[in-house]
Amino acid sequence: MATTFLTQEGFQKLQEELEFLRTIKRQEIAERLHEAMEGGELIENAEYEAAKNEQAFVEGRIKELELILATARVISLDAPASETAQVGDTVTIQEGDGEPEDYTIVGAAEADPAIGRVSNESPLGKALLNRKVGDIVQVDAPAGAFTVRILKIV
Repeated sequence: MATTFLTQEGFQKLQEELEFLRTIKRQEIAERLHEAMEGGELIENAEYEAAKNEQAFVEGRIKELELILATARVISLDAPASETAQVGDTVTIQEGDGEPEDYTIVGAAEADPAIGRVSNESPLGKALLNRKVGDIVQVDAPAGAFTVRILKIV
């Protein structure tokens, strides 16, 4: 199984979501199913069908979270930076003459480019991994390739 990289905060959030789904959400769906079954004809009961669909979604998400947490490797965003960019590091890059940008390399489960968190599996994350300050890196993104210079690794 592939390792899933998570920060301590991300690991905790996923554990809380899993606990919520296993306890509260499963109970809510069971109650909805029970009420819908009391409503008569199950074949034409839209509420029953909706509850069954939600139940399938929740059970799928529970399995997904269990797998993520079972293969998780917790990373520290406070660890001292190494010479090369690794998961958990914040990397300052610059594309051409543009403004420098900071990106923290995290696992796919916590990626959010809007707040500067890129997945180690994304084109940018893959391109930055194991690179040093001063390296010029080509990023093969879906929208087209571009080049960045690594200014700093923290």
